[in-house]
Amino acid sequence: MSQPPPEIQVQNLDHLGIVAGIIDAFGLVEEVDQLLSIHPQEIVTCGQVLKGLILNGLGFVSAPLYLFEQFFVGKATEHLIGPGVLPEHFNDDRLGRVLDKLYEQGTTKVFVHLALKAARHFGVRTGSVHLDSTSFHVDGEYTPKGRVAPQAEDEPQPIVITHGYSRDHRPDLKQFLLSMITSGDGDVPLYLRVGNGNAADKAIFAQIIQDFRAQWDVDALFVVDSDLYSAQNLSAVQAMHWLSRVPSTLAEVKHLLAALSDEQFAPAQPGYRVTEVGSTYADIQQRWVVVASDERRKSDLAALDKKLNELEGKLGKELTTLCKTAFACEADALEAAERFAAGLKFHLLGAVRAVEQARHDKAGRPARGSKPEKTGVWLLSAQLVRNPTAIELEQHSAGKLVLATNVLDEQQLSTAQVLSQYKAQQSVERGFRFLKDPLFFTSSVFLKSPERVEAVAMVMGLCLLVYSLGQRQLRLALSAAQLTVKSQTKKPTATPTLRWIFQVFQAVHLLEVAGVKQVSNLNAERRRIVECLGPTCGQYYLMG
Repeated sequence: MSQPPPEIQVQNLDHLGIVAGIIDAFGLVEEVDQLLSIHPQEIVTCGQVLKGLILNGLGFVSAPLYLFEQFFVGKATEHLIGPGVLPEHFNDDRLGRVLDKLYEQGTTKVFVHLALKAARHFGVRTGSVHLDSTSFHVDGEYTPKGRVAPQAEDEPQPIVITHGYSRDHRPDLKQFLLSMITSGDGDVPLYLRVGNGNAADKAIFAQIIQDFRAQWDVDALFVVDSDLYSAQNLSAVQAMHWLSRVPSTLAEVKHLLAALSDEQFAPAQPGYRVTEVGSTYADIQQRWVVVASDERRKSDLAALDKKLNELEGKLGKELTTLCKTAFACEADALEAAERFAAGLKFHLLGAVRAVEQARHDKAGRPARGSKPEKTGVWLLSAQLVRNPTAIELEQHSAGKLVLATNVLDEQQLSTAQVLSQYKAQQSVERGFRFLKDPLFFTSSVFLKSPERVEAVAMVMGLCLLVYSLGQRQLRLALSAAQLTVKSQTKKPTATPTLRWIFQVFQAVHLLEVAGVKQVSNLNAERRRIVECLGPTCGQYYLMG
């Protein structure tokens, strides 16, 4: 009698073993379970749910939170999260309760706790860090959930989701603000704070730096955009090392750029020239590094030409209207011309004169040879011309910006390093672009309350944390071993993006035949990548 064929079970594994391995490397599940506690009746712990959320977020299959349970159907859920964990355990109620507990614990507190563990495990250097913020738009009313008793002082306050300055140019939608600090080493997010939709960067950046310094206890250089640069903020952070762009609207900056000649700049990096001066702005001694960028100069000059053309069209219409306005006397007409000219920046009024209007006093066609009578009504006549002095001054300043730092010792922070550190500010911007990618599960946020929106925003940051750690680890390992992988164009590279690596691992499956597990389609290059990522990733591909 023939034996029945062995039972074969096939589940999708793909790149999720990499994500799960990075999560396990710094003990996220255990840390979260300790922070939020484990209930005896729980089938899936809070830490496991959070791990599932990150797997969902980095799944890149357009499966948002409201399809959370369906995301795990067909995937190796028990293998990735834990024995006995099934897709149906990730229902909306369980997800909501975990989000509520994360909020109650404090989203910034939870994120910093996990980021600190991760950074220490992976050896992330924190000599320089970068701070910036962005807005995320949402749909819905988002009123805080009702409470029976007033909130205690130490109870978390829900964010206010409202209209504000939209970085996505969508002022019609409500939003919340996400502020983040990333490392100069690998773009790893180290701090995250979710704020009100109408919060201003100038009002919160100094507070964020102080909060970060208190929690991390590191002597880092804080690299921030111009929103930090105010007398009040600089006084608040003067005990810490900072580097910031100085707002171009400051009178001191305008005077400095006008006074500097091109001969005072020295080559720095390709396409950049620099010069340095001292400053005591806000009674704080600091170094100002003036940077001239060739690429930025081209862009600024093109923008200036466009602005001048648009201004001439707008001002020309206004001047035409003004010249058709009737005035009671010559003095009134000339005074109106002066007021108009006072509002001009790049233009002047030329050939200005007031002309008394004359007209025939009888209706109908005037007789041949008759002369019109003056009416006592005055009209303006003027021409709009460009102001060469103002335009040349703007052209002279084109492509230049001023960077400031309170690190006075050039041996500690050279002029060239000031420029390099500020250019690395793209570290945070890359993180924001990642979070706003349409493939990311939170590109649009649909939740019931501000509290849960804030918790999901923290989960977004954890997804970026795991992604950045994995990418950094892989690149470091490839460099140390002098290895490469194939890029999208089939060329060898030692600096692949983790997103591409995720694509490389498509069609990797977990097979279970008669109770014996094995991984299919794990070719030599995929094995080499897993080895570079470490043993916690290797265990999910049965390479341990």
